[in-house]
Amino acid sequence: MKNLIIYFFCSFVLLSCKEEKKIDAESSVVSNDKWMLGFEKTEINPIMQSDSSFVFTDPVSKKKVQWQKADVFNPGAIVRNDTVFLLFRAEDNPDAILGHRTSRIGLAYSTDGINFEKYPEPVLFPSDDEFAKWDQPGGIEDPRIVETPDGDYIMLYTSWNKDIARLSSATSKDLKNWTKEGPVFEKAYDGKFLDVWSKSGSIVTELKNGRLIAKKINGKYQMYWGELFVNLAQSDDGIGWEPLLDENDELLHVFKPTLNDFDSHLTEPGPPALYTEYGILLLYNGKNLSGEGATTTVPEGTYCGGQVLFDKNDPSKMLDRLETPFICPSLPHEVSGQYAAGTTFIEGLVYFKEKWFLYYGTADSMVGLAIKE
Repeated sequence: MKNLIIYFFCSFVLLSCKEEKKIDAESSVVSNDKWMLGFEKTEINPIMQSDSSFVFTDPVSKKKVQWQKADVFNPGAIVRNDTVFLLFRAEDNPDAILGHRTSRIGLAYSTDGINFEKYPEPVLFPSDDEFAKWDQPGGIEDPRIVETPDGDYIMLYTSWNKDIARLSSATSKDLKNWTKEGPVFEKAYDGKFLDVWSKSGSIVTELKNGRLIAKKINGKYQMYWGELFVNLAQSDDGIGWEPLLDENDELLHVFKPTLNDFDSHLTEPGPPALYTEYGILLLYNGKNLSGEGATTTVPEGTYCGGQVLFDKNDPSKMLDRLETPFICPSLPHEVSGQYAAGTTFIEGLVYFKEKWFLYYGTADSMVGLAIKE
């Protein structure tokens, strides 16, 4: 039934877009309903699940592996030649506990943005290469992807060696063949942040001719990143990055969790950020604490999606934040699977056929979709 389409609002959270909030952005007054994006979950949901029939020969073990037998989730997304491509995280071993499987990146395509065809083998995975110390044995996780002004592609992903998570990058010209570039902070400040836990890189993009293109601000690409806090980094080429620091030469936190709210535990960047007339819009993943400091409006430990606006001329300056999440787990597959507390982990965003398509991971197990008409 058509009424099975569920709004991107949790049933237990009410969001009012009518209340205007004044913000100081180029001396203008902007209300939430102008800069925020509102979505509805699709009737077909999930749109992608695990499949044990996909097999490839693992270059590390030299054995055939059912590389997406356990789960597929947390996809990045991009539009190329009137087609939506998903780069999704796939895990191999359903018997291993959370965080102890090997992740690889698969590729799928769709001409309607909803029904996807998967390529038979992963396109990015651990191997016996110079990056093995970062990528093995946990694998390659949670891709975000952007197109550069010259038509190439940059993927940011988590290298997981089951010791320290490191934000890494890879480049491609066709989405199928990728060149690993290594940890993005390897050279910055003489390697000061190489061994600091890092994840979730959201490069600022701008909508041009229907495609989201990485945009330089003040002469450099900008990236929101982090897990507990949102940090900011800059780059000349989109591959190697330099984090912004505070007066104590520590990471500058440009956005932090809010106690007693849906993002009381952490604020983790979602899909590539959007440069708009109102500012830079970052869709992020907020996690509720368990115990003291948690909100009662969503279950403890739950991941919901939020939106925050930054100054388009000063990406470190936060202007406004939605006080309630715009997406929360509400469907059965979003509150079951690997992460039973529930996740709608937003990670892929494209503008396609004059609509916004938002792709997200559901409980670390499947791929969901919501659309803004």
